[in-house]
Amino acid sequence: MSKQATSPFSFHELIPLEEKLEIKKQKGELLIGIPKETHFQEKRVCLTPDAVGALTANGHKFVIETGAGNAANFSDNEYAEAGAKISNDVKEAFGCNIILKVEPPSLQEIEYINPQSILFSALQLKTQTKKYFEALASKRITAIAFDFIRDEQGVYTIVKSLSEIAGTASILIASEIMGNDNQGNGLLLGNISGVPPSEIVIIGAGTVGEFAARSAIGLGANVKVFDNSITKLRCIQQNLGRAIYTSTIQPKTLQKALMRCDVAIGAIRGKSRSPIVVSEDMVRSMKEGAVIVDVSIDRGGCFETSEVTTHKKPTFIKHGVIHYGVPNIPSRYARTASVSISNIFTPYLLNIAEEGGFENAARNDRSLQKGMYFYHGILTNKTVADWFNLPFRDINLLFL
Repeated sequence: MSKQATSPFSFHELIPLEEKLEIKKQKGELLIGIPKETHFQEKRVCLTPDAVGALTANGHKFVIETGAGNAANFSDNEYAEAGAKISNDVKEAFGCNIILKVEPPSLQEIEYINPQSILFSALQLKTQTKKYFEALASKRITAIAFDFIRDEQGVYTIVKSLSEIAGTASILIASEIMGNDNQGNGLLLGNISGVPPSEIVIIGAGTVGEFAARSAIGLGANVKVFDNSITKLRCIQQNLGRAIYTSTIQPKTLQKALMRCDVAIGAIRGKSRSPIVVSEDMVRSMKEGAVIVDVSIDRGGCFETSEVTTHKKPTFIKHGVIHYGVPNIPSRYARTASVSISNIFTPYLLNIAEEGGFENAARNDRSLQKGMYFYHGILTNKTVADWFNLPFRDINLLFL
C-alpha cells in the first residue's frame, strides 16, 4: 500500500492572496527660505523668479528676504509675482525647513536656523573654522555643499558652471584692462586686418582654461595653453575643435611665452593651494603694460606676485605689469551666475518634493549624498573631517 504524498505547505499557504501593489510616494510640500547675502561683494542669488514660479506652481512655498535678488537685478516684485512671500525679517527666511544660500552662513546666521533644518550653500572649506561645524552640529542641521555636488559622470556641476563663467569673464576683463582708460597698452584684444593679433598665455587646461581659450580664439587672439596634464591638453584641443599651441609647464618655454604675451591667465588649481608656476623674475621679464588675470587667486594664486584685490579696486601694478586678483569673478556677472546656479538647483528641489521629502531623495540620489557634509548634525565628509580633525561617519551607514 503506497503512502499518500504530503505537501510541505499548509492549506492556508496554498490559497491565492490578493496582489500587493507598491504604495505611491506622497508628494511633499517644501517651505524654502532665501535670505539676502551679507558676504562682502556677494551679489548672486540661488533661485531666479522664474525658478520660484515653477516651484510654487508645484505647490511649494517660499520666504524671500527683501532685497535678496536686487544685486542680480531681480526685484522683490518679480519674486512676489512668482508666488513668494517677501519678508523684512531675516529670521523668517532662516526659519524655513530648507534654506538656500550662495555663501555659507555666518555663525550669527546659524543661530537663526531652526534645529533639523536643511541647508544648501557653498562650503568654501579653506575659509572655515572648527566653530562653524560645531554650530551646525549643535543644531542637528543637514548641510549640502554645492561645491561638493557631483553628477553621475563625476562632474562638479555648479563648480563647472561657475568656472565656465570665470574663464569667459577673464578674457573680457583682460580686454577692458588693456584699454588706455585702465592704464593698459591701448591694445584691442582681437585680430584686426594688418595688425598683429594679441598674444594670450593660459596656464591651466581645465574648465576655466578651456573657456578662456574659447573666448580669446573667438576674438581672434593667438592662444598658448600650458598644463602638466597631457590628457587635459589633448582634451582642450578636442573640445575647441582646432589645433592650438599647447605645452607642458617647462620654465624656459613658459618664460619665453610670457615675455611675448599681452595677457596671462592663471587657471591652475592644486589640491589645497594653487602651485606657484610663475616666479617674480618671470613677471619682471614681461612686457610693460601686460595684464595678468589670476583666476586661481582664491586658492593662493599661481603667480608669485599675485595679491587678492576687490571688485571696487580690482587691479594693481607690479614690475610694470597690471595684476587682477579678484577671487569671486562670477559675482561680477551676478545675473548670469544666478541663472546658472538656479538651473542646477531647481531640478534638485523638484526631485526632493517628488520623492516625498529630503530623506527619500537623499537615499536614492547619489549626487546629493556626495554633496552632503552634515546629516542631522553628524559629519559625513572625510575631507572636512581630516582638515579639522573631527570624527565622521559614512553616510551609507546612517541610511540603514
